[in-house]
Amino acid sequence: MEWETVIGLEIHAQLATRSKIFSGSATAYGAAPNTQANLVDLGYPGVLPVLNREAVRMAVRFGLAIGAEICRHSVFARKNYFYPDLPKGYQISQYELPIVARGTLDIVLEDGSRKRVGITRAHLEEDAGKSLHEGLPGLSGIDLNRAGTPLIEIVSEPELRSAKEAVAYMKKVHTLVRYLEICDGNMQEGSFRCDANVSVRPRGAEKFGTRAEIKNLNSFRYVEKAINYEVERQIELIEGGGRVVQETRLYDPDRGETRSMRSKEEANDYRYFPDPDLLPVVLEDDFLEELRSTLPELPDQKAARFAGDYGLSDYDAGVLTASRELGAFYEDVVARVGRDPKLCANWVMGDFAAFLNKDNLEIAESRVGSAALAGLVTRILDNTISGKIAKEVFEAMWAEGEGADAIIEKKGLRQITDTGAIEQAIEDVMAGNPGQLADYRSGKDKLFGFFVGQVMKATGGKANPAQLNELLKKKLPG
Repeated sequence: MEWETVIGLEIHAQLATRSKIFSGSATAYGAAPNTQANLVDLGYPGVLPVLNREAVRMAVRFGLAIGAEICRHSVFARKNYFYPDLPKGYQISQYELPIVARGTLDIVLEDGSRKRVGITRAHLEEDAGKSLHEGLPGLSGIDLNRAGTPLIEIVSEPELRSAKEAVAYMKKVHTLVRYLEICDGNMQEGSFRCDANVSVRPRGAEKFGTRAEIKNLNSFRYVEKAINYEVERQIELIEGGGRVVQETRLYDPDRGETRSMRSKEEANDYRYFPDPDLLPVVLEDDFLEELRSTLPELPDQKAARFAGDYGLSDYDAGVLTASRELGAFYEDVVARVGRDPKLCANWVMGDFAAFLNKDNLEIAESRVGSAALAGLVTRILDNTISGKIAKEVFEAMWAEGEGADAIIEKKGLRQITDTGAIEQAIEDVMAGNPGQLADYRSGKDKLFGFFVGQVMKATGGKANPAQLNELLKKKLPG
């Protein structure tokens, strides 16, 4: 039987506010355990929550960016469950009346086609604390610094059909929240994570299969691996005569498998009811229009402009707009060079991005700035150096922190463009390789590359490639 995968993601993005959603406690990462939790966060009797206006603004900005319906009247609810890291015995979230509903996001698939994914809702809620087990043999510690941290939970429709589609969607949301500057997107610190609801059904069937929810996936690689494992597990289970049970599962990256955590609760298990300590959130037209006017150029808009203004392919434009910082860096390089935006794109996406990844640096930490990279590209375009030598120059720039001109002069890498010097090198190579020359003249055209390599070797890689090719075409036939 052929099976179809059905996936929906619940993405939790930590909002980039300085204080928590219902208290004045700080949200900075890395503080000592339980030093950023006040009486509201700890659930002491008699304390009252006060809604953080900035969290509301950030949630609305996200809703506007995905073309969603912004609910003018939304309500906070209590989601009741009992767990050691939830001091109140309930989590303040939104249930029946979320702040954002019915939006869409377009993703690009592997074959280059586009798919529109529905977003059911995006609601505000507070995060729970964290249970700690490492370094506490036989015990568990509770850190409540995260308790009350503002989140926006972004719930997709079950319209994703493969692990790769799920990753593409998650990456798109990650890009968007960083463009909007409502979340730093730091997955290692837990600022951006997701739960994946996965099920399978016979291809062509309308009814969904029983789903399992994989909790707290905090890397794109783990999302793909966890979903692929879970799909295989469910298919094997069904084809072996068993049945999938609705449950919550965890992904174990060391074993590359998911394992059962607990039976999956339904909404009625949480006994949702409106929080009596919080008034409904009512949004006015002026508030929405103010936020709409401050939206930045969004990723899809920027990619379309890059393709139109710079003549880039959709793929290149997509890569360069994957982050707001990378797009700005590229545009600065192009503006400084003043021509050949494709060559600029190749360098930004190629060596520049590769060196950042190798050293695990953000663009702001780069050892080669946009002005320095533009200087290097300019020296390629004015034939001071070849593209091959430019790679050597870039590596030296990265290591030594000097500009392209200084490296070129110091290492004597200036390209040979003197026709006479190149011709002399060709004559010497031809004289030193009579057998290969005879074979070439007898019809073995593939030896052309041999002579290119020999002349490049003789000139230390400095001969201008275009001139060299033209001169060889004239001289080799005799």
